[in-house]
Parts: sequence; structure tokens; C-alpha cells
Amino acid sequence: MHTKEDLHFYNNLNEYRQSISELLQKESLFRDVPANWHVVLTDIKSSTKAIEAGKHEIVNLIATGSIIAVLNIAHQHKTTIPFFFGGDGATLLVPEEILEESLNALTEHQQNSYVNFDLFLRVGNMPVSEVYKERYRLKIAKAKMNKFLSIPVILGGGLHYVENVIKGISNNYKNPELLKNVLNLDGMECRWDRIKPPEDQHEILCLLVNSINRNDQAPVYKQILEKIESIYGSHKKRSPISVAGLRLNATLDRINFEMKVKTGTRNIRFFLKRMLATLIGKFYLKFDEEGKRYLNNLVELTDTLVLDGRINTVISGLNKQHNELEVFLTEMESSGLINFGMHRSKESIMSCYVRDRKDQHIHFVDGGDGGYTKAAGVLKTKFGSN
Repeated sequence: MHTKEDLHFYNNLNEYRQSISELLQKESLFRDVPANWHVVLTDIKSSTKAIEAGKHEIVNLIATGSIIAVLNIAHQHKTTIPFFFGGDGATLLVPEEILEESLNALTEHQQNSYVNFDLFLRVGNMPVSEVYKERYRLKIAKAKMNKFLSIPVILGGGLHYVENVIKGISNNYKNPELLKNVLNLDGMECRWDRIKPPEDQHEILCLLVNSINRNDQAPVYKQILEKIESIYGSHKKRSPISVAGLRLNATLDRINFEMKVKTGTRNIRFFLKRMLATLIGKFYLKFDEEGKRYLNNLVELTDTLVLDGRINTVISGLNKQHNELEVFLTEMESSGLINFGMHRSKESIMSCYVRDRKDQHIHFVDGGDGGYTKAAGVLKTKFGSN
């Protein structure tokens, strides 16, 4: 039996305004994810090869679409859900009430991605109850990063247990005659040009950190986040996104990618509408007060720190700062506390979910050449993930 409280579990979580490091010290503030919820995971198979072939923007857009497809369903049910962007895929926690609808939409998204881009998007799910049966923890809290953005924080290895199981299952594209017209990617945009770091001589660092002891992650992650803050400064200061670095860029290829991901086919009306919106948008963002406010809010609403049982973050900083962090993490790794993977790039890319331009938008950032995926490749060699 499901209750309204189950559907709105994430909505009803308190938002804690303390720093992530402080929050990690207070496990009593974390709650178990309901056993009747489900972990839904998407992942682009052979994403490393796709990125090496120059398809990193498409990879990011497909991953973003898998989040937006489910967020739009949750919005229709007047609820919110936690989600975690991973560059070449995503993980979401969903209540039972929207599971079937979400999987149907993701199946259509899988079809579109395969037919249009020859990229196979794994789609899998597992009941949280099964995670608990395997003795993995899945505890969650909601952190208020600033007045605009809240993020979920996970303790426990539950999500990564599900990831390893689903990636280990033979999950191949089979039937092109499945459900149609259930996928809704309204709000998805990819019109931003590649973004240079906010300051000269900065590099973009994509970092993944996994605690070896899955049941005692909090003190390890607290130590790492405090070190990151001591090296780079506040979350806002180390962000790879700044207003000065944002440029709209509606190339034919970019609009074509977005069109095929969103509609699954060629659509001249969509194409022309997007071209016109981008041209108008350049004036709107430069001269309109509401447009300027949107840009400032965009920086605040950028998702650059993910804690899904690991630390996943994108950081802007100097080469010497990245070196200092790498030395620190290498020492922790040598002590048997963590495994980590990192990748440096000269720019970042951003895809967006815009429900409205006032305060309901979120922006997903990755290294400009598939930084998260390349960092994950380094981590896999150490951690033995699939």
C-alpha cells in the first residue's frame, strides 16, 4: 500500500542550509529512502569510444534528457525527485507511482538515441527494498546550496551497487516498435557554446572520489570537501561557470542534435523556432533586465557537485591548485581510504533544463571533452567497476 507521503517523500525532506561538510557530520539528519521507491539508472554503453569519436556533446545531451524525461513526469504528479547527473548517464530515485511511466519514457528516449545517433542508452531499475536486502545503505538528506539550488546528498553504497548490477546485465536494443509519444523533453536546451573558465590560466577539473569503506563515508568525504574548499575557495568561487563566459551558439549541428533528441526525428518547425529563439535570446540576455537576472540565477543554479555515495564535482582552478589536490588525494588513496579519478580540460560544456526562466531551471556541467567519463575511466582501473 502506497501513501501520499511516499509519493512526496523527497518534497517533504528538510532543506539544511549548513555546508555539505557540516551536514556529513550529522548522520541523524539523513533518512532512509523508502523501501517501496526505485533506483532508475541510465548509462550510455561504450561512451568512452563515443567521446573519442567527438560525440561528447551528444553523450551529455542524451544523459541530460534521461533526467528531464523523468522530472517532467514527476512535475505532472506535483512532486519532486532526487537525481544525479554523471556525464554519460544519470541515476534517479523515483516513487512507485511514476515508475512505469518513467520507464516507458526512457525506453522511447533509448530508441531515439539509438536510431539517430547509434548510441545505446542502458535503462534499468531496481527496488530500493532489494538494495536493502543486499545490506547496502541508502540514506539521503537535502542540502541548500544557495537561495536557488538544493541538492540531494547520499550516504551508503546503494546506488553504486545498482549501477554495477545493471551494467552487468545484457541489455541490448531489440524492438523498434515500442511505445511512442510518451517521452516529454520540454525544457531541454543545449544552446550554450563551450564555456571557458572564469579566469585566465584556469583549467576545468572533473573529479570522482569513491570511499573504500561504504559504511563510513562521511568523515572521508568531509575531509576531502574541506580540502577542496581550502585550496579553491567556496563552491561559488570554484564554479566553472560565470556570466562573462556564457555565449549562445545556435549552430546547425547543435540545433539538429537537440531536435533529434527531443523529437526523435527531423522537424522543420522545431528547427526554425529554435533558431529564432536563439537570435532573440542574444538580445534578451544582453539588454533585458529579466534576461540579465536569468543569467545571474543560471550561475547559482548550476549543478557542479554531486554526492551519490561518491563525490562527483567539476572545479575551475589553476594547474598548481589541481596538482595540490591530486597530491592530497593520492596520499589518501595510498592509505587505503579512497580511489579517485580526475581529468583536466580547457573548457566545459553545459546542457539545461528550463521550466521557466525566473527560478525553475537547472544546468548540468561536464568537462568539454567528456571529463566525467574520462575520470570514470581512470577510476574503473582502480575500483574494478563495470
